[in-house]
Amino acid sequence: MDRLSLEQKQFLYHQGFIVLKKAVSEHLVDRALARIKSAKKGENLSTEKSMTDLVNASSITSVLNEVMGPFDPPQAAQIGILKKRPPGNHYNNLGYKDKDMPYYGAELHMDGNITIAQPQEIQQGTSEDIYNRYIRSGPKGDLGRTAEVMGHNYTPLFQDPEMTLGLGSFTAFVFVCLNDQSQPGCGQTSLLPRAHHLTEKFFKWQYAQNGHIGPEGPDWPRLNTNSENRSGMNYLPEQILGAFIDEDSLATPDGRRWPKPVQILMEPGDACIATYHIPHSGSRNENGTESRKNIIFRIRNKRRQPAKVLTGISDHPDRGWLGEWLKYEHGNDPWQRSKQAMCNMWNEWEGMRDIVAAATKK
Repeated sequence: MDRLSLEQKQFLYHQGFIVLKKAVSEHLVDRALARIKSAKKGENLSTEKSMTDLVNASSITSVLNEVMGPFDPPQAAQIGILKKRPPGNHYNNLGYKDKDMPYYGAELHMDGNITIAQPQEIQQGTSEDIYNRYIRSGPKGDLGRTAEVMGHNYTPLFQDPEMTLGLGSFTAFVFVCLNDQSQPGCGQTSLLPRAHHLTEKFFKWQYAQNGHIGPEGPDWPRLNTNSENRSGMNYLPEQILGAFIDEDSLATPDGRRWPKPVQILMEPGDACIATYHIPHSGSRNENGTESRKNIIFRIRNKRRQPAKVLTGISDHPDRGWLGEWLKYEHGNDPWQRSKQAMCNMWNEWEGMRDIVAAATKK
């Protein structure tokens, strides 16, 4: 397969993702698995050729070139290994006990959002006190509320100096599966199908209010001080979460209901391509017989910033990996370009134009 069929493109448009069976050859899967097995403790495999070849030497490259457009061949990948484990007693990033979180502990989120290690005790004080305490506990210490603040996930608090863009962005995810994840509860990537349409609509609404997009923009507070530890991340705005909650949705002990994501069931060599806009999460590997092994790539259409080379791992490519300020030519406002891409999702999916036009025809 070197391109998606009409039916697959229609599915991608409506659902926000598509699973490609056997998109990566057995040889490439085996080579990546062998490299993982031979890794020394603490060794970083993200730039290993055996990992990047899962895209660069597979049919995924031709599929993406056709459905999305030109992109930089990945030079790095996120090595998504989740060990088998029972539910934990720690507070997760949403500010709830891991053992109390439904749907195998899924923490649905948008990429490009800062994450600072969660306090493991209930926070005291006002919402402002808790916010200030949270951002100064990042790896750079107490910098105040500034775009220089970085998370433990290497993502900045804001992308731009004026603090009007609270999310990094790109175009497409690629999740490559290296082991059997064909049964639920094996640590699979979880997605919230169809929510990508709502996130795009929400970004447009935010931008129309005051030009700010993402957390700390209109109707999207950074922290949920009503969570169990009073310092949970609002990874998604309530307007998105609420659209996928009904009386059958499972709840945490405080009575808060949560959307039920779809676990993406895959086998070795399968790959999932998804839009940047789709809320997603890893999940708890309770039922697997081994560690979950997904290799994750973040791809951006080359036309957004032709002069910048992306490695394929960063969720904030308008900045350097450690938050460095990149140089742009005169007249090139990277924050504005990214805002426009976030508000117009399908503009960066060049092979989807006929599908989008047909689906949105009045």
